[in-house]
Amino acid sequence: MKSWRFTGTNEPLQLTELPEPIAAPGQVVVDVKAAGICHTDVGILTDPGWMTMLAQVPVTLGHEDAGVISQVGEGVNDFHVGDRVAICPTTPAGCPGSSFDGGFGPKIMVGTQALVRIPDEVDFVNGAAATDAGMTSYAAVVRRGGVKAGDKVGIIGLGGLGQIGARVAHLLGAEVYVAEIKEDIWPLAKELGALDARRSIKDYPKGFFDVIVDFAGFGDTTADAVDVVKLGGVVVLVGMGRLETTIDSKSLIVNQCDLRGSNGGTPDDIRGIYELMRTGKLTPVTTTVSFDEVPEAIERLERGEVVGRLVISYE
Repeated sequence: MKSWRFTGTNEPLQLTELPEPIAAPGQVVVDVKAAGICHTDVGILTDPGWMTMLAQVPVTLGHEDAGVISQVGEGVNDFHVGDRVAICPTTPAGCPGSSFDGGFGPKIMVGTQALVRIPDEVDFVNGAAATDAGMTSYAAVVRRGGVKAGDKVGIIGLGGLGQIGARVAHLLGAEVYVAEIKEDIWPLAKELGALDARRSIKDYPKGFFDVIVDFAGFGDTTADAVDVVKLGGVVVLVGMGRLETTIDSKSLIVNQCDLRGSNGGTPDDIRGIYELMRTGKLTPVTTTVSFDEVPEAIERLERGEVVGRLVISYE
């Protein structure tokens, strides 16, 4: 089977012929129907700081995966051939695209503890988007941010994660405000339920926000959030657009800001996203590409030319 392999920083992905996996005991093989591409993949390809986060190199990238079980290994009784499943990348089974080969190839072998059933009402493209973008956004807003009805919530960055986070916050009953430098996607913010969209979080009044979730993470975006959040407010950092930032210590101390990192989520977070998708209240914007277009699609993502979540569709 042909797979897109990462071989080293600043090296192009290599299209490589690999043997098809055979389900080991306690494992299943999933035929991939959709696999997300995210800024993590851009970072892995361009920033050597990501090398320490990979359990193996070379590796087939693709950590946002949904598909159909085609094989079950010995001892697997709770899942069956034909089940529609997604792979949670944060369980002890490991992360596809890092711990083992992921969805930039047509088949994945994975332990059952990573599997989340996809409701019939959710298609594979959204099923894949939920495994990282959805899970991460839901966890950042709900668990780490503690967002509740009536909160004033700032969302920085309306990319694949930010658009889901904004919609989740709105569905929780919060007042949502977006900071996004691309003015052409401000109308999307309103469609998601946001009350306003501006270029920077600093364009809103100081002390206005109860919670700010930074889905961009470009250093200055996080510093700006710490500057403007209300006294005792919460800033959640999710995005890794840059791997470092400089925070104004005075703002952090005077605002008594609670600055929290948020990384991934749990299978329950994916199930929470699926429930919103199943009811039709959450329909993320996605851009689909074919398997052959993967390298070009990653370049488009790096240039900021993709709206919503970028997903490979194998169907």
